[in-house]
Amino acid sequence: MTRNGRRLASVTSLVLFTGMAVVSTGGAAQAAPEPPPTPAAAVAKQGGKPRIVVIGTGGTISGVSDTRVSFQSYRSGQLRISDMVGELQPEIGQVADVSTVQFGNKGSGGYTIKEYYDLTKAVDRELERADGVVVTTGTDTMEEFGYWLDLTVRSRKPVVLTGSMRPWTVIGTDAPANLYNAITLAASGRTECNGAVIMLNDEIQAARDVTKTNALRMDTFQSREVGVLGYVDETRIRMLRSTPRAQYCEDAKKWATPFDLKRVDREKLPRVEIVYGYQEAGGEAITAFADAGVRGIVTAGTGSGGVSGAQSAARAAAVAKGVTFVSTTRTGTGAVYGGSDGVVPGEDLLPQKARLLLLLSLARTSDRKTIGEWFATYGVPQFSAG
Repeated sequence: MTRNGRRLASVTSLVLFTGMAVVSTGGAAQAAPEPPPTPAAAVAKQGGKPRIVVIGTGGTISGVSDTRVSFQSYRSGQLRISDMVGELQPEIGQVADVSTVQFGNKGSGGYTIKEYYDLTKAVDRELERADGVVVTTGTDTMEEFGYWLDLTVRSRKPVVLTGSMRPWTVIGTDAPANLYNAITLAASGRTECNGAVIMLNDEIQAARDVTKTNALRMDTFQSREVGVLGYVDETRIRMLRSTPRAQYCEDAKKWATPFDLKRVDREKLPRVEIVYGYQEAGGEAITAFADAGVRGIVTAGTGSGGVSGAQSAARAAAVAKGVTFVSTTRTGTGAVYGGSDGVVPGEDLLPQKARLLLLLSLARTSDRKTIGEWFATYGVPQFSAG
């Protein structure tokens, strides 16, 4: 069967997954878990192929278009990840021994924090036996998927997120190439100890730093002032820099974050919201969130974190009620320093990422000093002198 024929067959035999299933690239059910493998680099030296698990969550990459030129008109979360990986055969089979997990099949914005919790558990579980994991998601909130996994996954093995800006079934789609390159990157082991990374448009980006900058273009993901980690050019993987976490690769305690989900109750994840700053912004949203029992609020302020007079008054009242705030900037670059009692500086973290770090921090402690220290270290990791 031709590649187009296989694509048509997969489109006409769609199954929408709502639960979790594990499938091999050949379509057979997985056997019992195998013993933990050696790291990807060691596997390659031994002449074997790295074992990579691709976890599908849906998004544009699994979308089906109305026509072959419906670049923005499509139904996301339609194709099974096993079918998509199957279309990369036989080429991907020369790179890695690939199996798949269908975690879900919907747009990235449709997932809850509890489902993020479950995804971390799934990734860690697969990394007990695999050399690396690839997670496919929609691009709308891919940076949040990635940062959550960066903060919570306990394994130092490669975790690569990918997706696409065009559905699988249109002319010129970026979907198959992104999936192939993500598997290739994970199989190389080159991002081991770097935490979660995102691979789209041949570019490797750190999950903490990257953000979506354009609603439609394929080069939408950028890492603002710090730049890409590297590139995937066919079989060439060029790593130009690393994340600060990589310096602790040999020290598991230093490498890990405090956000081990084994110590977090899934049913008691705190609610954290974001409030946007603008000219003459009212304080009612902050007051309403505080009254609703929200435990944390991130302000996306003007300039270096400024909020209006009304917002400032509402924030002070909410702090007195026990709400913890993180101050960030809406500008997209630059940093917010300083802080005060009940207000933690988010430095250069984007508001949507500061929200996740505050949520995980509040899930572990209500001590504001500790939360401030976590933001200053895990939120803004830096290379040590020397």
